Amino acid sequence: MPMDLVSTQSWKAGDEVVGQYDFSGRSPYDLPFQRGDILVIVKPTSDPNWFRAKSGSGNEGMIPANYVKQRKQVTLHAMPWYHGKISRIDAEQLLYPREDGLFLIRDSNNYVGDYTLCVSFEGKVENYHIKYSDNRLSIDDEVFFRNLDELVQHYTLDEDGLCTKLIQPVTKKGDNFGTVSIQDFRSGGWVINKSDLQLSDLIGKGDFGDVYKGTYKGQAVAAKQLKDRDRGGQSFLQEASVMTSLRHDNLVKLIGVVLGETIFLVTEFVGKGNLVEFLRSRGRNVITKKDQIHFATDTCAAMDYLESKNLVHRDLAARNVLVHDDGTAKVSDFGLAKFGDFSLSSQKFPIKWTAPEALRYNNFTNKSDMWSFGILLWEIYSFGRVPYPRIPLADVVMHLEKGYRMEAPEGCPQEIYAIMKHAWEIRPEDRPTFNQVLKKLNNLRSITV
Repeated sequence: MPMDLVSTQSWKAGDEVVGQYDFSGRSPYDLPFQRGDILVIVKPTSDPNWFRAKSGSGNEGMIPANYVKQRKQVTLHAMPWYHGKISRIDAEQLLYPREDGLFLIRDSNNYVGDYTLCVSFEGKVENYHIKYSDNRLSIDDEVFFRNLDELVQHYTLDEDGLCTKLIQPVTKKGDNFGTVSIQDFRSGGWVINKSDLQLSDLIGKGDFGDVYKGTYKGQAVAAKQLKDRDRGGQSFLQEASVMTSLRHDNLVKLIGVVLGETIFLVTEFVGKGNLVEFLRSRGRNVITKKDQIHFATDTCAAMDYLESKNLVHRDLAARNVLVHDDGTAKVSDFGLAKFGDFSLSSQKFPIKWTAPEALRYNNFTNKSDMWSFGILLWEIYSFGRVPYPRIPLADVVMHLEKGYRMEAPEGCPQEIYAIMKHAWEIRPEDRPTFNQVLKKLNNLRSITV
């Protein structure tokens, strides 16, 4: 238990902190919490060592700053030398021919959460155990580093007890988005204990993971379990790293990650399921014009936020928008969607939602997201129909490049259809921004009854 008060914190309203110790409260004005609980700062106080905060259950009270730490964004690192979970034999094969100073880093096979530095020297491969402890990395328990980047930089300049300086990395092929360091989730306050997560019903299945409903410290959550750590581990953690930087009411919120032999990505539970099934199951008899404009505006608000942060969704569709119990729409599955097969015949690629330039040239931008948003609007106002209902999948791009566009769904307001057509301009630069569309939708929402 901490004894000394910390120095002044610069936390502000809306910042998330995580409990480092149990706090039972010292007065009726305090907010009790346990280690691992996630709290949101409501406001600072005149005493820099105390903050007013809110718990996941909505209770508010005072918390001591030295019992919590702020959650920090997990960033993607350009770590071409990091190869993840590969075997010692595979690492040695990658280091051939064994020139002095050729190196790579892999996950430790014997110590979960640790790493191994593999270095070529005098025709052999030396393997150094990189230990992770107390949010620090070290090879010799004398020099410590905050992350792998710092470690590599240090030993590139000075061998400092290694057999040789690190001279030339063996780069990992096929990783276009950067690499996530597992220890960054720990030091950033995003790791949660598996014992605090209770799983119940299977509610979804995907290529990389199955999704379960569950509870975390009494809060309803959705937990996506990684199926194959070797095949999808980095993509899984890349998605989680993007989510650590996002705070918006219309984006699904990340609660944390469970690390170990099995990895879980834990998010808030959004009770009414995905938007396309919501639309189809209720239809015109239940869903009102007001509901439709709410869904459209909520989704656009989320995309405006992503656009402001220069983040591209890549797979925006009604199936990737969830409906909260209060009717709020929340965008999910955002950031770094990747598809190994870009052929137009691929069954995995969302051809009917993807802009022509993204299909043809893999050119994904906020403007290609805007094209997808136009398709999503069509889904909302057609009550969940599949786009281009009478056009074979392989012919969609040909028709679009010849100028074909879908007609307005039955009963769709002309103002909404005008937004769709603007989103489907063939030249990306001719499409509107999400901020421009959001202003129009907010105005339409204010007059829709």
